[in-house]
Formats: sequence, structure tokens, C-alpha cells
Amino acid sequence: MIHIVKEYERVVIFRLGRLNGVKGPGLFFTTPFLDKTEKIDMRTVTIDVPKQDIITKDNVTITVDAIVYYRVMDPEMAITEVEDYRYATAMLAQTTLRDVLGQMELDEVLTQREKVNEDLQKLLDRDTDPWGIRVSAVTIRDVSLPDSMLRAIAKQAEAEREKRSRIILAEGEQISATKMRDAAALYDEIPVAIRLRELQTLSEIAREKNMIVVTNTTDTGDMIAMANATAARKQNR
Repeated sequence: MIHIVKEYERVVIFRLGRLNGVKGPGLFFTTPFLDKTEKIDMRTVTIDVPKQDIITKDNVTITVDAIVYYRVMDPEMAITEVEDYRYATAMLAQTTLRDVLGQMELDEVLTQREKVNEDLQKLLDRDTDPWGIRVSAVTIRDVSLPDSMLRAIAKQAEAEREKRSRIILAEGEQISATKMRDAAALYDEIPVAIRLRELQTLSEIAREKNMIVVTNTTDTGDMIAMANATAARKQNR
């Protein structure tokens, strides 16, 4: 009997129940009534893992679905070592997904998605290796949380933002107080500087053309007295 298989296909041949090798791609012949064939697709296959209800390590129920990519590397092993390698790989993907995520906390599942995908891929590849199958990638597509947990996460995020804003305000107040202390020390050492600052403020107000009445808080005599007192204090030191 004449057989023609495509480039991405292989045919496993059994002669009188015994393994007789793998053929393909291209043209080959088999003996009718003596040979039985099993065709294998060597391309990468995608498994859509159905949604699984999983209880995480911190007792939170989540719903997770994933996608698994695999391909047959050894057609003989895929046929002889497992009854249905497609079904077996799909069931193994579901159980592995449950086992891995059940040992993790919710925060790890949400924040370490790449690490979870890598761990799932390694475990599946290890378990399917005896079947002649290589799992190339696993991707968690969606993680669904109950409404109560979504509200709790939203409150936690809001509290975290409020905490950061209060810290920023406190740091700003601390810096402002430090600068004001330094300015006060400078004015104490050079009293005339406060008068220059006052004149600068008046100049800024005048540019805005505001109707503001400003009284003189420091006259020339006071300024001279303050300067003399400061000089005397420095000499006493």
C-alpha cells in the first residue's frame, strides 16, 4: 500500500503488533493486512486549559485559565508510552496548574506571573518527557477574583497611595522647616538681610499691581541697633 505524508507528519508502523519504525515525510509503502499505521503531527499544538477554580495558599478562591504549547519530539514514544498523548497532556496541564497555584499566595500569583509560567512549563516538560513530548511554553491567560476580594484589593491600593502621599507631605514639611531654620539663623547673624528681603517682597507685590497696604516693620534706627548688638555679641565671644 502506498502512503504519502506531509513534511510535518510522521507515521508509526506496527507489523503484526510489533513496532516496525517510523516513516515520513514523503512516499513509503506498507504491507496490507500486516501493517497498521498511526499518524503523528509534529507541529506545535496549543491546548486551551479550561478555567479552574483554585484555592491559594492564603485561602482565596481564584479562577484561572491558561494556554499550553507543546510538540511531539519522539513519535514512537508518543504512541507506545501513553494511550492518548493529547488527552494525557491536557489533563496533566490542568492538574499541574492546580498543584502549583495551590501552593502560592494570591500576591505571588498576581505579581510573579512570569515566574509562575516558567515553573509550570518546567514541571509539564519534565512529566511529559517520557512520552516524547516537549512543552515549550505555558501562559496564564486570566486570573479572576471574587468581588469581595476585588474590593479589598482596591481598599489596600487606596490606603497605600494615601500612605505615600502623607510621607511625601511630611518630608516636604521637614525640608521646609530646615530651610526656615537656616534662614532665621542667617537673619540673626545679618539683621540687614531681613530688610533687603522685605524690600524684595514689596517689589514683587508692586509688579502684580495688587491693592495691598504695607506698613514698615523695621525703621533705620532699629536696624542700626540690631547691627550694633550683633557686633557686640560677636566681640564678647
